[in-house]
Amino acid sequence: MKTFAAQIISSDGMFYFGRLKDLIIPAVDGEMGVLPGHEEMIIALNEGIIRYQDSKEEWHKAAIGPGVIQFANNRCTIVVDSAERPEDIDVNRALAAKQRAEDKLQQKLSEREYKLLQASLARALTRLKLLNQDRQ
Repeated sequence: MKTFAAQIISSDGMFYFGRLKDLIIPAVDGEMGVLPGHEEMIIALNEGIIRYQDSKEEWHKAAIGPGVIQFANNRCTIVVDSAERPEDIDVNRALAAKQRAEDKLQQKLSEREYKLLQASLARALTRLKLLNQDRQ
């Protein structure tokens, strides 16, 4: 069974450290899979859902913020703004954040405020999408 070393680092600290068999990431130009022996790369990541299969062949999911992935010498390092497991997400808080962002986006805003609210809305929607996928 081939695996590769992986670490996922968020602004809160180490999110995952171990060996993976498979990894699916939200790259800027769409979802992308990473397997052992993948070619070397550095790619920007969008906010979205990351899926990974550990060496015990169990699949896991997480909501991640924007970041970057580097794969070299059969080692993967992912650095993201945030990473959350489904069980760590409060659905009521995510729904409230979504509603606040949508309400504020209806107001006249500076470009900076608009971009920050877009990011907040994207984060809330990603959390809710992950929770919906986890229930299925």
